[in-house]
Amino acid sequence: MTLALTDQDKATLRTAAYGAVSLMAAAAGSPHKAATAGSIALASATGPIGHVLAAKSKDINLYGKSVAELADHVLPALTAAMSLLKEQAPAEAGDFRGTVLVAVETAAQDQPSPTTADMARKITEALDAA
Repeated sequence: MTLALTDQDKATLRTAAYGAVSLMAAAAGSPHKAATAGSIALASATGPIGHVLAAKSKDINLYGKSVAELADHVLPALTAAMSLLKEQAPAEAGDFRGTVLVAVETAAQDQPSPTTADMARKITEALDAA
């Protein structure tokens, strides 16, 4: 099955995935290290989702002056991305979910804390809400 995504669909997937990594970085004690590790995990994905996430794009919209504002944007984007993929290609939805969770785990790997655990829980809930 071919996955037919519009540019807006791709922007939603990228914003959701890289936004999840940004949320983990914001919750981590060493944000640069967390963001780098999580971003590498996303850029290393394979298959159709990997092609979407690996593309260097200016359409990743991560804005907000606080973690709360960023979360208000990213968590719904995660749910929207999963809904979109479940409708078009359920197997790709599973790949996207797994890729994001690996990136989230990688971002928090060296810095476990109640804050990173809570953020990972919120991200997982947003992925599963679709």
